Amino acid sequence: MSESIERSAVTDPYTLTADGIKEPPVGWRASMRYFGPGLILSASIVGSGELIATTALGAQAGFVLLWLVIVSTLVKVAVQIELARWTIATGQPALTGYAKVPPKLFGVGWVNLLWAVLALSKLLQLGGIIGGTAVAFSILLPIGGDPLAFVSLLFWTTVLAIASIALLYSNRYSLIERGAALLVVTFTAITVLIALGLPATPFAYGLDDLGSGLAFLIPAGALGAALAMFGITGVGADEITFYTYWCVEKGYARWVGPNDGSEAWVRRANGWIRVMYKDAMVSWVIYTFGTIAFYLMGAAVLHPQGLAPQGNTMITTLSRMYTDTLGEWASVVFLLGAIAVLGSTMWAAIPSWARMYTNLLATFGVLDWQDPVARLKWIRIFTVALPLLWAVIYLTIQSPVIMVQIAGVMTGIFLIGVVWAVYWLRRNETDPRLHGGRAFAVCLAVSSTAIALLGAYSLADVIGFI
Repeated sequence: MSESIERSAVTDPYTLTADGIKEPPVGWRASMRYFGPGLILSASIVGSGELIATTALGAQAGFVLLWLVIVSTLVKVAVQIELARWTIATGQPALTGYAKVPPKLFGVGWVNLLWAVLALSKLLQLGGIIGGTAVAFSILLPIGGDPLAFVSLLFWTTVLAIASIALLYSNRYSLIERGAALLVVTFTAITVLIALGLPATPFAYGLDDLGSGLAFLIPAGALGAALAMFGITGVGADEITFYTYWCVEKGYARWVGPNDGSEAWVRRANGWIRVMYKDAMVSWVIYTFGTIAFYLMGAAVLHPQGLAPQGNTMITTLSRMYTDTLGEWASVVFLLGAIAVLGSTMWAAIPSWARMYTNLLATFGVLDWQDPVARLKWIRIFTVALPLLWAVIYLTIQSPVIMVQIAGVMTGIFLIGVVWAVYWLRRNETDPRLHGGRAFAVCLAVSSTAIALLGAYSLADVIGFI
């Protein structure tokens, strides 16, 4: 047993040793084989934000908020990259860093306390995801005749929870990465093609429509949905946070090695950070095109007909984007696609949240995060517990759109804490030789300002000041 534990420590990606050092690749072609964390990130983003929140906003507001969709996906990337830079330099994941940010309340870092509140709201979002997937399965293969009957939804929700646990219990990084890539790329590509083909259908849109969507306006009555969409599309606070875990488990930090202060370490660190830049850029392209495609379909197809995704009819309403443009035969295609895209979010979210909950417990002193055996034990506990909890929450509330939107507003608020933590870690722990150039510093400042304003407005709106 002791040999097994010693072997785990030697190969543990969270343990930086000289034996793990690897020279970084140079250029895009050589770097591509080291991509992966961004694909897991994209898998998480495309399901809840793009398919549900973004489409619902397009159905409600029409084309006028297209600008917000684009800004939402772009503006938060610099913060994501900066936090991942600190992770690659130190080998530590986000919640370990958050715990260091002063002041502490009751002996716990305030950012982690805020994260715990976010995690509670995210139970609603992930409950909405597993519920939306269950509804798609139930419509495709109903149990007892009525696809929206409780018996059918209970059956498929239970099957999904148990299947997710069985598939992800091993928590192998390579399995999670490959599954996420397959699920997200396939359905996003199909959706982008359909959105581009809409001008040839009865629900055509033109340059005037696209122009109206770039006028930087928010129509009356759409502010709440817009805030939720801004918080949840693109990289949200949770994706920014868990991206750091996948960067470590891919190997970026281990390949850099422990910081010995040498120029060789700086060169390796900057090299692997550049690989992370490319990985993040590929991820951004995937979820940005997916976001715009879903929004255009909601605005062009659902909005003119006054259709809005609500409750358990969300999936049937969303399927109109396909059946109204391609015919009834496309309903099955949409359901299979919805299962793929919502399933991709579950596929990425379960292991990601299992790691974050485990890391939070480690900051509370429940376990030693650097102990790979104890860490895997707790990750597996949460891998079992979380899908079951999400299933129970969905079956209790049964309103996927509202569940996702509530979590989106809370995500916007938590982004304030993330920005503060990122700047504190950059100033106090990231080697200045890794900070990047002036252009990145400007992008980080713009990104942080936009996020802070959104979070402040969301917080004021929630507590009734506005």
